[in-house]
Amino acid sequence: MTLTAPILDTPEAAAPRRGSDFAPLLADLKAAGLLERRTAWYARSIGLNLLLLLGSWAAVVWVGDSWWQLALAIPVALFTTRASFVGHDAGHQQIARGARTHRVLSLLHGNLLMGMSCGWWNAKHNKHHANPNHREKDPDVAVGVLVWDADQTGGRTGLMGWLTRNQARLFFPLLLLEGLNLKVNGLMALKDRTPRERRVEGSVLAVHYALYISVLAIAMSPVKALVFVLLTHALLGLHLGMAFAPNHKGMPMPEPGVKWDHLRRQVLTSRNVTGGPVTDWLLGGLNYQIEHHLVPNMPRVNLRRAQPIVRAHCARLGVPYLETSAITSYRQALGHMHRVGAPLRKERAKVSAND
Repeated sequence: MTLTAPILDTPEAAAPRRGSDFAPLLADLKAAGLLERRTAWYARSIGLNLLLLLGSWAAVVWVGDSWWQLALAIPVALFTTRASFVGHDAGHQQIARGARTHRVLSLLHGNLLMGMSCGWWNAKHNKHHANPNHREKDPDVAVGVLVWDADQTGGRTGLMGWLTRNQARLFFPLLLLEGLNLKVNGLMALKDRTPRERRVEGSVLAVHYALYISVLAIAMSPVKALVFVLLTHALLGLHLGMAFAPNHKGMPMPEPGVKWDHLRRQVLTSRNVTGGPVTDWLLGGLNYQIEHHLVPNMPRVNLRRAQPIVRAHCARLGVPYLETSAITSYRQALGHMHRVGAPLRKERAKVSAND
């Protein structure tokens, strides 16, 4: 296991080099066959997940109007999250050879199964991949309910100030709202899509909500349905957040004017999470975040095999490669969030002392 400090100060690693340090790595990955499509593997994975997801919903109907149905929110949320991982891979063109196939898979797994606009999410996610952890270009570190840099805390008072002061301890509770947040943001963003995209995505989303509401209305009472919806989306948001949060939070954020090449821009801002097949499954392969960011269209199943090649290449170049356990990754991310809120806590303490 390779461990380095979570906050890196490596000007020598970020210094410009002649030629491309990424090109030889890409050539090695291609030579190892790791960029080849794994369509059969995806077909099996997608088919199995669809069976399990549909089976979970069938169980909801079979159990009938009972509070025991709430237990089935767990597999429904779990396999819906699995569907979102496939939608993520389709957005990166990892699965098949044609763009149309990936478009259909994105609509199926994003809009139909998850009820979230795949077009909105892909556009947002591609901006993140282009400039990870860049305060001005990465939407994932833009100012929102949470902030990721001390420079973003200025002027946050009232509720926003309280959230910032306590954001580390509130992070996991807030993830319980992320499932609903993704759906709402996707729906709101439809107005910004082209008329054709709006018709296509809107139609598939309408089918999703019609089926979703119909099954709930048939299977359970209104009160149980409301609790089921809230519980399912809370578990969905928590699972997704726990898969994405370790990847970049607490990692270096490029300073204005600092230019890193592709390899350093992706490696220095990313963190891998160690573990075995269970970790790979639960985190959807996103625990190999460094490899994924370097070559986003590499099939998820190949990322584990790519890791030793990437790690050895970074070692030869002297580029820090951060790899840590899941618990340590959350500790580092939450520690960073706590430090970001420190100025507001100090300011609050001074006001309280003066009072």
